[in-house]
Amino acid sequence: MMNLENLCVEVKSLAIETGNFILNEQKRFSSEDIQSKGLHNYVTYVDMTSEEKLVNGLKILLPEAGFIVEEGTTSIKGVKYNWIVDPLDGTTNFIHGLPPYAVSIALADGDDIILGIVYEITSNECYYAWKDSPSFMNGREITVSKTDKVSKSLIATGFPYTNFDRIEPFMYSVRYFMKNSHGIRRIGSAAIDLVYVASGRFEAFYEYGLYPWDVAAASLIIKQAGGRVRDYGGGNNWLFGKEIVASNKFIFDEFSKIIRDIMVEGKKL
Repeated sequence: MMNLENLCVEVKSLAIETGNFILNEQKRFSSEDIQSKGLHNYVTYVDMTSEEKLVNGLKILLPEAGFIVEEGTTSIKGVKYNWIVDPLDGTTNFIHGLPPYAVSIALADGDDIILGIVYEITSNECYYAWKDSPSFMNGREITVSKTDKVSKSLIATGFPYTNFDRIEPFMYSVRYFMKNSHGIRRIGSAAIDLVYVASGRFEAFYEYGLYPWDVAAASLIIKQAGGRVRDYGGGNNWLFGKEIVASNKFIFDEFSKIIRDIMVEGKKL
């Protein structure tokens, strides 16, 4: 039987090693190293090399697992297990020398995420959890906040990069939370936004246009820290559905209803 705790220790070491490579490369990085994958969607040799390092290391740790990765360095899909990997979440931040940015690694058993690690590189904070464990940051157990009203909450989001079809309700939601919460933040990495919910720095996060590698690891960390995760409509299609709502358990019903009303129903609250 797989020992997820021991595996988590090995994957943490790999994530931190890769994060150190990324941090060192940032010191010599230049605008000439940037490539475009599409509108507002960038990739660098650092992303590609980091993904190769992670894939090669993870293959050794669990040879039978396949991969779902952002940069396409491998296309092997596993029958049972799959690593879901973002080698550099927050690439735009990275290329501008702006924190934060992170390595994100999850292990899926079918559709069930059973291990998750997010290493926030610039602050040297490693968040992690495995199935049925608590959530941790650098060895210290973390939990979501106990804030019980949206009006008392700090909300995080991400701006759409390419899909602007929902920009009108999204901008209305920003306006709503500006007026009806402690404020709204956009820091440029969905994985970090989510682990900040897990550790109580944010109360809630929502965004659309995301991919599995953006949310897989951090969502498990939120759940194991006592939080909840759904899609905009309140269902469970958050991993592949390109939209996510996450918060502590105390405001979840209120917060998810606001997102559903605005982003799905198009209501003006």
